Amino acid sequence: MSTGRVGSMRYEAGQTVNDKYDILESLGQGGMNDAYKARDRASGRLVVLKIPFTSLIGDPATYSRYQRELEIGKRLHHPNIQELLDEGRLDGGVAPYLVLEYVDGTLLREYLREHAPLPVDEAVNITVQLADALQYCHQHGVVHRDLKPENILIELDGTVKLVDFGIALLQGARRLTFRRLTSGFGTPDYMAPEQVQGDRGDARTDVYAVGVMLYEMLTGDVPYRGDSPLAVMSQRVTTDAPLLSSKRSDLLPQLEAVVWRALRREPAERYASMTDLRHDLTHIDEVKIPEYPAASGRAVVSREHMLNAGVVIAALVLLAVLGMVAELVHRAQVAR
Repeated sequence: MSTGRVGSMRYEAGQTVNDKYDILESLGQGGMNDAYKARDRASGRLVVLKIPFTSLIGDPATYSRYQRELEIGKRLHHPNIQELLDEGRLDGGVAPYLVLEYVDGTLLREYLREHAPLPVDEAVNITVQLADALQYCHQHGVVHRDLKPENILIELDGTVKLVDFGIALLQGARRLTFRRLTSGFGTPDYMAPEQVQGDRGDARTDVYAVGVMLYEMLTGDVPYRGDSPLAVMSQRVTTDAPLLSSKRSDLLPQLEAVVWRALRREPAERYASMTDLRHDLTHIDEVKIPEYPAASGRAVVSREHMLNAGVVIAALVLLAVLGMVAELVHRAQVAR
């Protein structure tokens, strides 16, 4: 068998990493790394290898992000979170890599394409498992910040696995910036309003994203739609999410109240913790139905919020352009 080298563009099936892991197939690319399904030669166990792009190996931001994800992985050990198994450096000791548990399952995104809208019991079960995993994360000083169906796997027995802590916030750690600027923004459909406005976020930021996913599981659609990601982000800051009943009429009003509270634009009006969200989902008969604002689903926003949103969205446009330039430079370097 041949062995992949640091200077190569990609690993191929049949190559090995450090004489320890046999590459079986590519699992695709993330914002800053390639992912591979591999087999541990010593144990025979299937694993996932995350290896930074070769053009970013010497980049300090890439190394800082690797160290952040490594520290987070060492903190988190939960049945609903993908497990970090090992770390290492490629041949020559230059590039770091992570070894993660291989999860044999289906991405929630793919599952929703085939089955949405989901039965209430199934959607609630998935959300409760997510809440358990995220409450554990928050108790250990970790906020995920990039929750979306692409980062959730569903195993054959229905077990939920949360993956990809690449832009997670670690309590007490400094803010990281990345050379590949677009990698930190996530998907606009699941970003909380405070993220759009440039805040780092906290546990309530994850509550919002879980609320969006529960809304999507129940209706087959996300709360906000627009002609562009920037339009969606602008709506998120200026407009209350439409009520569930506007898209699905057979749901309990108590469930609608839970989703409505998770999607409040102001963090202080949301569930303060995943434990609180979980409690209401599992004690739905105890949920009090609020008086919804008459303008729910329509724009209600102060001048200050409008100005903040405008400044941040303009900055995001600039960063997106710079990100595209960085991507073109990266591709040109790889092609050499």
